[in-house]
This record gives sequence, C-alpha cells and structure tokens, in this order.
Amino acid sequence: MILVNEEPLDWHGGMTVRDILRARNYRFPMLVIHVNDALIQKKDYDSTTIPDDAVVKVIHLISGG
Repeated sequence: MILVNEEPLDWHGGMTVRDILRARNYRFPMLVIHVNDALIQKKDYDSTTIPDDAVVKVIHLISGG
C-alpha cells in the first residue's frame, strides 16, 4: 500500500506515477508530484516506478491575477 495525499492506495509491482494519476483521476495539467520527497518531472511520469510503502504528494498548481 502507498499513501497519495495522505490517502491509502493499493500498490502493485511496476506501478508508475501515471498509474497513480489514472487511479485517482487527476487530470489537471499543472501538477507537482513528489515520491518520498523526490520531485518527479512530467516527462518521467510513465517511467518512474513507485516502491511499496511510498508517500506520494500530488499538488495542483493554481495561478491567478
């Protein structure tokens, strides 16, 4: 099991950042993602695998003026 924004999510081997985004239905185009405090770049969402017991933070960037 992993934690995504402090909520549990079932983990499976080979799980990627992209899998988490799909599982949680995150579609906002401007996200900041940390896996165990490591910043993950958007180009790496499909290749970055998530270890069991990971702590994942997904932050929506919002700007305005």
